[in-house]
Amino acid sequence: MRATEVRPTGVERTFGENELIVSKTDARGVITYVNEVFLRVSALAEGEALGRPHNVIRHPDMPRAVFQLLWDTIQDRREIFAYVLNLAADGAHYWVFAHVTPSFDRSGRLLGYHSNRRSPAPSAVRTIREVYAGMLTAERAQTRTPDAVAAGTAALERMLAERGRTYDELIWEITDGGVR
Repeated sequence: MRATEVRPTGVERTFGENELIVSKTDARGVITYVNEVFLRVSALAEGEALGRPHNVIRHPDMPRAVFQLLWDTIQDRREIFAYVLNLAADGAHYWVFAHVTPSFDRSGRLLGYHSNRRSPAPSAVRTIREVYAGMLTAERAQTRTPDAVAAGTAALERMLAERGRTYDELIWEITDGGVR
């Protein structure tokens, strides 16, 4: 099963405010570990998740430019926080507030990435949906993926400039009281 084979059903899935979705990947983004909450919420069996690219849960309504920002940040050996819309194997969708960090061995060599996801507050999701809607409009006006990513990035940069915020500042502004 590939993410592109799953069609969104419009059914929203949630998880407990005291639960964490946890996954680990290798340096290429291939899943090496998932916890029970990840499996339950994503509707994947462990064998369907392990060894697969993490984008197996990518929702088509998630701006590609956000994933580019995420990869650029973690490949620069920095952590990132982001709101992400995911697609479960059964077509349900679920929002997460993700914290993604690179993992290193004792000598500083990159081993992979670790992500903890919390359940976001509805107010945070409402706000980020508006941001992502503008990015998606820009991306969908393009026919080639690189052009779509560039258009989504430009839309995000314009919105951030209008608000006088960096991406991190925007995320924490949305999050202030927005994580349950």
